[in-house]
Formats: sequence, structure tokens, C-alpha cells
Amino acid sequence: MTEKIYLENPYLRQIEARITEKKYMNNKYYIKTNKTIFYPNLAGGQPGDKGTINGVEVLDTYEDGIDIVHVVKENIHSDRVQLFIDWNNRFDYMQQHSGQHLLSSVFYKLFNGETIGFYIGKEYVYIDIDIPKITEEEIEKIEEFANKIIFSNFSIKSYIVEREDMDKLPVRKDPIVNSNIRIVEIDGIDFSPCCGTHLRNTGEIGMIKIRKVESYKGNIRVEFVCGNRALKDYTWKSKSIKDISNLLSSKDKDAYNRVEKLYTAKENLEKENRLLKEKLNKYIAADLIRKSETINGINLIFNKSIDMEFKELQSLLPYVNLIENTIVLFGVEGKDTGQFILSRSQNLQINMKEIFEEISQDMEIRGGGSPQTIQGGCPIDMLDKTLKAFYDRVIENL
Repeated sequence: MTEKIYLENPYLRQIEARITEKKYMNNKYYIKTNKTIFYPNLAGGQPGDKGTINGVEVLDTYEDGIDIVHVVKENIHSDRVQLFIDWNNRFDYMQQHSGQHLLSSVFYKLFNGETIGFYIGKEYVYIDIDIPKITEEEIEKIEEFANKIIFSNFSIKSYIVEREDMDKLPVRKDPIVNSNIRIVEIDGIDFSPCCGTHLRNTGEIGMIKIRKVESYKGNIRVEFVCGNRALKDYTWKSKSIKDISNLLSSKDKDAYNRVEKLYTAKENLEKENRLLKEKLNKYIAADLIRKSETINGINLIFNKSIDMEFKELQSLLPYVNLIENTIVLFGVEGKDTGQFILSRSQNLQINMKEIFEEISQDMEIRGGGSPQTIQGGCPIDMLDKTLKAFYDRVIENL
């Protein structure tokens, strides 16, 4: 049996221990010790500790019955070993986990919202609360209440109880074990069955900042950060606001209003631009018709040198196709390849896709489309020959 020192003293950063079992599998060593300070990965949902055994990096830790297994890449030859954990990593997870207990308790106390799921990641933490929706004002109330508890520096303690004593405690959820139930208590405020590592008092949580609330499977998902993560979150956001304020030559508190005005102006300009492009495309389409070749009552627009990008031609095409009895063949020389568009108005019955498939059997072209419109590319030195082949085949079909 591995003695789990992390439950008794989660602040212990190093200990001496004795290896009781070692196995070599899959190019790794699996080591059990008589005692450990390493928290097993995802036990109770909490990520495991980082650290070393005799200077060798611990890759993973997990529970194996009543033992803890440490996975390392290199062999450790001594039976007597020194275990070191990454304290910053441990303290971070303690802040997040204790903060999660506190925040879940506040949701339950203020809105009778039970935590039905939680996740502690490397960047953020979230809890799923079984209420369908919540307002911004209510979230602010929860956040304020939780941080008041933090600033009041209530003690956090853990102890073992048996199943018959559970009725004496106002626990938020039922334990998953029937004996030796570990309770984490926030000084009469919250009682939760938990096997994780926790702080000594709420003050060490530092602060809780709710980052985002969204609907999730009929409930709400609350994303938040605690302690040092909250400080880092505030730091980058503060810098972003400062940079935006400097860019706009405004005070930080006025940044949102300035950005909102700029966004509204941008939307208006984009709307005006769309209307102008629409007018321009109609004008260009009409001009192309005036300059087109007429064969058997069909307007044939054949243009390779038109001064437009390929994407602009694609946006122009619907306006040309609105004009009945029209066939258009555009070619554009790109940096490395030639591009083409072959299309017709809706009232014509020529199958452009069949024409493309016939020509592609004899020429190095690629592309595709529909019976009305095809587009594709070819080697740049083959563009003229490709356009000529399309032109000739269209004429044959008129």
C-alpha cells in the first residue's frame, strides 16, 4: 500500500521514499513506492503532479488499487529515492480545485444550482450547473459573493468520516465510496466529498474571475480562473485594453465606445461598398454586352485581358448571367497558372460541363462545375490554347 502523503500534507514538496515494486513495459518503468507526494492524474478529476524521482522526470502517475504508480522513462537503480514535485504546478491546481469547491457552493447557496460536472485544464476551469440560464447581474452577484468569502480567509480542512455519519453533514453531493469518506470543508460554508489536494484557507485562492458563461445541454457551463491564473488573465486583458486605447488615443474606459463607433462606421462603409460594387458590376456587364460578338442571336463575351482579379470575375459573373442569350468566357493569367471561367445565361441549354469534360480529355486542364458554369486552371503557357478550344467548341454548339 502506498502512503498518500499528499492527502495529509499537500504543501510537502519533497520526501524520501523506498521503491517497493518496479516493472519495465513499453519502454517505460512503472514504479511503486512505500509513500508518495505525487497526486495521481485525474483522480477525482484533478490533473496529476509534475516532478522527478532521483532527478528522473515523472511522466505520469495513476492509481492501481491501493497503490500509486509512477511512470518514468529512465531506470532508477537505487531503492532509496528522493521525490520532488513541481510546486508551482501543485499550488496552481490547489487554487483551481479549492476555487471550484467555493464557486460551486455559491451557485448552490444563491440559486440552488448543483454542479453536475467540472473540468480543470491547463488554462481554465469550468463547472456545469443544472440551471437553464442566468443573467449577467446574477453572475456578478455570484462572483462578488465568492470573492468576499476568499477575502474573509476562511479555513479549509479535510477529514475522514464513515457512511453512517454523512447525515450529520450538509454535503452538496453524495460520495462515491461507502467507507473512509474524505470530506473537504470550507469552514462551515461547504462540505464536499473529495480526494483532491486543497489549500489551507480561502485567502490563498487569491480571487475568482468568471470568464464566460454559455448554454450547454440545457444547463449552463461556467468558465473561470483562480489565483495566479486570474492575475495572468487580468494582465493580458489590461495590456490589450491599454494598447487599444493608445491606438485610438482614448482613455481605457472609453475604448469600448470608440471601438463600437468604428465598427458601426465600418458596417456602413461595407454596405455602401456593396451597393457601389453592385452598380459597378451591372455597368461592367452591360459594357461587356455592348462589346460582345453576336452569333446566331447569342452574345458571346470572350475576354482574356480584362483588368480584374479572378475573385472579382466570380462576383461579376451572376450579373452577366442575368442577361439572356449570353455566353461568357473569361481568362486570367495568374503568377504561375492560367485560370478560366466558362458560363451561360439560364435560358440557354448548352451543357458547359460536357464541353469541359470533352476538352479535358485532350488538354492538361483541371476544374469542374455545373452544366451552367465551369471554372478551373491550366499551365499559364497553355491559357490561350485552352480558351481557343473552349471558344471553338462553344461555336460548334450554337
